[in-house]
Amino acid sequence: MAIEKQPSCEDDNEPELLPVEIALERIAAQIAPLTAADGEQVPLRESLGRVVAQPIRSPINVPAYTNSAMDGYAINSLDIPASGEVSLTVVGTAWAGRPLESGLARGEAARIMTGGMMPEGSDTVAIQEHVEPVFSGDTIISVRIDASTQSGRNVRQAGEDIKTGDVIVESGELISPAHVGLIASLGIDKVDVFRKLKVAFFSTGDELRALETYAGKTLDHGEIFDSNRHTLFAMLHRLDVELIDLGVVPDTADDTRRALMEAAAVADVIISSGGVSAGQADFVSKTLAEIGEVTFWKLAMRPGRPLACGRIGAAHFFGLPGNPVAVMVTFYEFVQPAIKRMMGCNVTEPQRFTVSSAVKIRKVPGRIEYQRGILERENGQLVVRTTGKQGAGRLTSMCLANCLIVLPVECDGIAPGDPVEVQPFHALM
Repeated sequence: MAIEKQPSCEDDNEPELLPVEIALERIAAQIAPLTAADGEQVPLRESLGRVVAQPIRSPINVPAYTNSAMDGYAINSLDIPASGEVSLTVVGTAWAGRPLESGLARGEAARIMTGGMMPEGSDTVAIQEHVEPVFSGDTIISVRIDASTQSGRNVRQAGEDIKTGDVIVESGELISPAHVGLIASLGIDKVDVFRKLKVAFFSTGDELRALETYAGKTLDHGEIFDSNRHTLFAMLHRLDVELIDLGVVPDTADDTRRALMEAAAVADVIISSGGVSAGQADFVSKTLAEIGEVTFWKLAMRPGRPLACGRIGAAHFFGLPGNPVAVMVTFYEFVQPAIKRMMGCNVTEPQRFTVSSAVKIRKVPGRIEYQRGILERENGQLVVRTTGKQGAGRLTSMCLANCLIVLPVECDGIAPGDPVEVQPFHALM
């Protein structure tokens, strides 16, 4: 009699597997962003990487006053000749930060530096390369301009870039270094941001040995160093959340329940790695069903088929697979967008674009696949190739890669030159 085989992670087509797009929709429906009540005010230098809770408005005009965009001479455009040349008397200099106290009369010009305030009576800057100065000793006493001088050129008007009251950073934007500089330029030293989320995380597995205790030691047969928890720490650290490390949890129902309940009492989000499959020692999914709500458990993707999602009380839970690559892929495809959404970010989805494959890529239909790739320029065009063997336990494949190659469910393989979607790591990690 033939063996009656049960569905497994080796199957390409498994009816019980939830499509990735439906899983993402369920997560989006389940996750509610923080509200204005969750805001706090922080010093500007502490706002980098935080999410803006209230729109930031400019208290001033930028530029604050009409000024020169170039080094040259401030003049009245009415003095520009219709043809030929004209000589203008130089009456002083407008420096950046030291304006010329007197205005200009017709027939006069003022030496002006970039950023210098335009003197009253002037509306144009003739750049120094396009005028002919007339000296008396070392002093420029007049300049000659011609009809090629254009009215209104090289002048930045007050409020040209930003007007008083303009929103310069919308609510939901992630503060970048450019934002910090812009906000500082407006004289603002404090920013309203959403509070940091609290994220608890742990690894499960009797075979795991924590670096905190076993670093540098020789492990017994069957034991391995716990790497997933440190990978999770690094990925979460980039999101600037408050981290709660619960360590390595033994493979027992009681220990798993205790860890989940402890985490749910203090965290907004709980993340585990391992213990979400169907083995006798896999207690995470079973315990989640007993003490919380299961949104989904198995997905039609590779790597990362066993991925548990749900809630325990008010805390959102993500049970990631145990394989190192699957931990990273499922985190970036599901957990990170969910955390960003909860943080109040406007942009949560990973960036993707299409390039040509430089190599043949093997795949069978049935699941979406996230293969590790190297995006590079070849003959002036961006192309991508895989990092080689794609086993979910090969963390080296993530280290060698600079992108994920996203192959849709129906794809039955890629030939050299075929278009493929990629997610670059620079916009992901």
